[in-house]
Amino acid sequence: MTELRTTIYGPLFAALLLSGCVVSPAYGPDYVVAPALPMVVELGVEPYYVHDGFFYYYHDNRWSYSRDRAGPWRALPPDRYPREIRYKNRGPRGRGPGDRD
Repeated sequence: MTELRTTIYGPLFAALLLSGCVVSPAYGPDYVVAPALPMVVELGVEPYYVHDGFFYYYHDNRWSYSRDRAGPWRALPPDRYPREIRYKNRGPRGRGPGDRD
């Protein structure tokens, strides 16, 4: 009788356990190379820039890119950095008109 239980219930139990361990591939390509930024990038109040369907984020002298503004963000290779960064609506020392000491 125990041999019959092992024969019937063993594979059934294994199938139930294995059905909970499903690994599926991520959607889309794993690695996408973003296009290089233009020579001059003009940033507004927020440090985001949109170019060729990618979002770029500038922080601590580094650029990151993503297909979505919410991320996930990847480091942009330095050879794709712009040569110059300008700021819209900012006063002296890169501060906005509403910034106070």
